[in-house]
Amino acid sequence: MLEVLPIQTKLEQEAICARCGVTYKADCMAYHALVDGNLTAVCQFTMDSEGGHIHDLAMVRDVQFTDRDRIESLFVMGRATLNFIDLCGVHTAYFEDEGFEGEGMIKSIGFTKTSEGRWFVDLTDFFVEPCQHGHGLKQD
Repeated sequence: MLEVLPIQTKLEQEAICARCGVTYKADCMAYHALVDGNLTAVCQFTMDSEGGHIHDLAMVRDVQFTDRDRIESLFVMGRATLNFIDLCGVHTAYFEDEGFEGEGMIKSIGFTKTSEGRWFVDLTDFFVEPCQHGHGLKQD
């Protein structure tokens, strides 16, 4: 069973980031994904006057995952993060994980590239019909 949950302490966030090979950012909020109780991924994000910002979306580095677990963990965690950002009254978001490999996943989550080359999503009414957004689950 897939679960996406907020990380409760900064100590836990730092340890999870280390397992996922990303730099711990103390000013970020974070979610982690679990499959059958086992850690699979982390997402660090912030919000400011410009919008929400996903800074890191990464899988645990020391475990081999099935394609399904990888795709579902990243997709559901990305969407959960956008939903939280939207529920906080912030209706724009940017995907800013420059080291992320997987343009198809970024698009599946709902982002499109702007003319300036930034990954952006307008969250206004995005979750009214969430399955109408993005391009479905795709593997790169």
